[in-house]
Amino acid sequence: MDEVYVIYWSSTGNTQAMAEAIGEGIAEAGKKAAVLEVAAADVSMLENQKGFALGASAMGAEELDGEMDNFVTEVETFANGKTIALFGSYDWGDGEWMRQWVSRMEEAGAVVLNGEGCIANLAPDEEAIQACKTLGAELAKI
Repeated sequence: MDEVYVIYWSSTGNTQAMAEAIGEGIAEAGKKAAVLEVAAADVSMLENQKGFALGASAMGAEELDGEMDNFVTEVETFANGKTIALFGSYDWGDGEWMRQWVSRMEEAGAVVLNGEGCIANLAPDEEAIQACKTLGAELAKI
């Protein structure tokens, strides 16, 4: 896997910053990162990949945005055996949306890299950016 996909949806730019940091981690680990907004991505790009990253901000009652949720629903059809790095930002609550997303991917048969996803409250601070870079570097090893 020479190119590693990082597909995200971001309402304020916070999750985009996380996606870019994951892309940096992938590049620093020697792979090419393709960081794309979900609107510019096609789920078929991921079908033959061993691993990839998906990111989204929490919306509403701690849930995925509709566009990203539709994309994730399609990913579930071939997620079995894939390694997926999940990430995103939130503004309220305690990150329940990420725990639900991790469970959803695991139930589809995927391995969630780091077992819990990477989250940031509002704008990612330096610690969250570093965690995203580390996640990207780990994903590049798949």
